[in-house]
Amino acid sequence: MEAGAPSARSRALAVLRVRSRALAVGLLPAALAVVLVAARATGRLAGAPWPAVTLVVCVVAAIVLLVGGAFAAVVLRASPAVTPTVPLSEAAAPDLYRLVRDLADRMDVPPPSAIALTPDCDSWLEDRSHAAHRRGAARVFGAAPGAVGPESEPGAAPVLVIGSPFLWWMRVAELRAVLAPVVAGTGPSAHPDIADARGFVRGLDAAVDVGGRRGLGWIAPPARLLLRLCRTDAAEMERGVAAAASERAQGVDYGLRIVAQEQVGLAYAGWDRLLTRVALPAWRMGRWPAHLDAGVVSALTELSRRDRLAEGFTSRLGERPACDLLEQPGLIDEATSLLAARLFHGGPAEAGPDWSPVDWAAYPEEVVDRKWRTEAARLHVALDALAVPAGVPGGPSSSPAPAAPAAPAAPSGSAGPAARSGSSGAAGAAGAAGPATLAAADSSSPGADAFAGPTLERVLGYLTDLGGEGAAGEALAGRITGELAREERAAGPAARAGKARGADAVPLFPLQPPRSGRDLLADHVTAMVCCAAVDSAGATPGLDWLDGPVLLVGGDRRSDLAPRVLCLIEEGNPEPLRDWLSALGVRPEKPVRLV
Repeated sequence: MEAGAPSARSRALAVLRVRSRALAVGLLPAALAVVLVAARATGRLAGAPWPAVTLVVCVVAAIVLLVGGAFAAVVLRASPAVTPTVPLSEAAAPDLYRLVRDLADRMDVPPPSAIALTPDCDSWLEDRSHAAHRRGAARVFGAAPGAVGPESEPGAAPVLVIGSPFLWWMRVAELRAVLAPVVAGTGPSAHPDIADARGFVRGLDAAVDVGGRRGLGWIAPPARLLLRLCRTDAAEMERGVAAAASERAQGVDYGLRIVAQEQVGLAYAGWDRLLTRVALPAWRMGRWPAHLDAGVVSALTELSRRDRLAEGFTSRLGERPACDLLEQPGLIDEATSLLAARLFHGGPAEAGPDWSPVDWAAYPEEVVDRKWRTEAARLHVALDALAVPAGVPGGPSSSPAPAAPAAPAAPSGSAGPAARSGSSGAAGAAGAAGPATLAAADSSSPGADAFAGPTLERVLGYLTDLGGEGAAGEALAGRITGELAREERAAGPAARAGKARGADAVPLFPLQPPRSGRDLLADHVTAMVCCAAVDSAGATPGLDWLDGPVLLVGGDRRSDLAPRVLCLIEEGNPEPLRDWLSALGVRPEKPVRLV
């Protein structure tokens, strides 16, 4: 017997004692009422005040039994939270099931009842034996065609949840070593006392969530009290289970597990960069990369090339990848990628006209270039709202003219119907800024604004701060923030239909907090500069696996743009950026295509 098993079982009994004491407290008034009624029936408690006392105790006992019964029913029937996953049937991954069963046989533990994938760098066992889970087994979050079958329905044994990045980055032997201690956890989990204790704790946790509903608020306080009473024992029970599983798995690929754990840390670093730098810009554009797990291999290979600590990790890539254990890895990758977008960004559960997949080969053109054009159009909408007097260069020293009524902002990811009809020049500006600026853009009168039209020169002129106070940047950042808010409101409830509340709320794990106005302004000015470089200097949009959208000049990435943009925004000094533009041959006065 493993060292942690007795400790886990004793802690499980301590949790069950909390349940027994709660039951005893609920039955105590009923027991007292039975004693009083029996004593009255036998004549032992004759005369006042026992008839009244017996009646009061019986009423209290009935109320306590009714409330306690309702509470117990909620705890038993409430569905514990289940992590959204992509379930795999044995037909979709026969080799993976065979590997897991072989591990279970070697460690003499029950095999998991099913396997599922999660878009995260972690693996665990999840109990889905609750009746509500069995009823809802048909509801699948982003499952790939053929991924769900009878084998994926939860049974008595827990479900093995595997992080999908592990399958694409790790080799088969490494995955086997990493999964061994996880699969070993099915042994302690099968003990009746541990299973009952876990079920009791999960039921209390679900009851707390039910207590948030209207009319059921009285359920949450007693559930929280019981959770507090058994919190320490439940935590120690899980530690004992983990210790027992780890000890049992020591005889299976223990030496290789040390090396494989290094790959877990590397996979987490690359996965985080891929989500926040590469996937997030696409999600904000209404696109979701269809093969995130395949992309993590490229991201980690690039990380290994840049980081000396990761040197040598790419030499393992010649061995068989764990994704070969799947029958259709491309379909599974697409399903987990869609689920990742839902969990981390709150996107719809299914693809649609405004939520379509994008392949990596098309990412620079369909995401990067589109992102830059959309942000440049939004920047000029904000500039139109802060229009300076006719013929006077922009800047904080100029008094802004009364803002013209702004046209309704185009939804995120689109520069608007009018902008799509124009290719460059004033027509593009009219499409981005709305009808209010159309006349000014086409006017040839001497009073027209000197910087009318979508030009980089207009941005440089407005942000140039001779006084060094940065007032122009603050005003423009505020306008951009307002435009983004209006675009989100204009998207309407349909765009937020999938964002339920409670256990199904999305995104469950937001990647980033809301961006500040200054960060948004830096992004939009950078986008305008990149558009100008693409249109007038032969630059191209590109994808860096660790940093996301990048500007390529002659096939080489230009990483020296950001500090020059910050110098313009924070100090109002355009000279470093102008020197950079001049070296590349970018013409700031040339109109920029916004779509």
